[in-house]
Amino acid sequence: MTTSKKFHGVYPYLVSPIDGQGHIKTDVLGRLCSDLLDAGVHGLTPLGSTGEFAYLTREQRETVVACTIEAAGKRAPVIAGVASTSTADAVAQARLYQKMGADGILAILEAYFPLKDGQVEAYFRAIADAVDIPVVLYTNPNFQRSDLTLDVIARLAEHPRIEAIKDASTNTGRLMSIMNRAPGINVFSASAHIPAAVMLIGGVGWMAGPACIVPRQSVKLYDLCRAQKWPEALELQREMWRINEAFARFNLAACIKAGLQIQGYAVGEPVPPQSPLSAEDRKTVEALLASLPA
Repeated sequence: MTTSKKFHGVYPYLVSPIDGQGHIKTDVLGRLCSDLLDAGVHGLTPLGSTGEFAYLTREQRETVVACTIEAAGKRAPVIAGVASTSTADAVAQARLYQKMGADGILAILEAYFPLKDGQVEAYFRAIADAVDIPVVLYTNPNFQRSDLTLDVIARLAEHPRIEAIKDASTNTGRLMSIMNRAPGINVFSASAHIPAAVMLIGGVGWMAGPACIVPRQSVKLYDLCRAQKWPEALELQREMWRINEAFARFNLAACIKAGLQIQGYAVGEPVPPQSPLSAEDRKTVEALLASLPA
């Protein structure tokens, strides 16, 4: 594994604050971005899974990316999510976000009809060919119809602009296989994995929604891992893992949005047909946040 590439550290998957009329709440998003950077996160990722990319219009997605780039103000990289069922549309998004000032692209494949390995590879390769900024591959087999196989990842890792992958499977052994098969690509943990464990085997950080609500603890955990202070890191990881458990138990966006609301961010509710957490579930999240170390 190499850590010489551009992206490493804690990258929160930002929520997309939205009001009842469908308008992106740019003031709330801007404040959240600024506060996360003040907390020490290493970059920002709009339009990941927690950002509800699959539920937003093109205009809403562009507003989220533009707001994040403006709020970041070059203090840290912004890796903008690109997702589509169409290669041409994904390429157009990637080019636009680069023009807007994104520092990298998080490439996501949506699929309706089944796709063969060659078609999956061609989709990601077309995105990387279309831009001059680094590309991070994102695969989440729990929610996607078409996954990236190890063979495809190994071939894509040879592309000069594909520098990292976030694999959101629950198989940590697969991450080790990626590191072995594609040593030229950096691996980010997802919330489905134990970040400290991924760092131990060679990961470079994590991209995940929970980092939005526990940014300082996330950065502290990352720093402990980088310093190879494993006993301290694992002690903190055990405390923080309860957030990951809640994240897996509840709706992705609903859980993080509820947590942010509790912390004073008026991020709004998940985009329908998703629903917000129930009052009982919200109390669970509130109690969990109150129990975590500062």
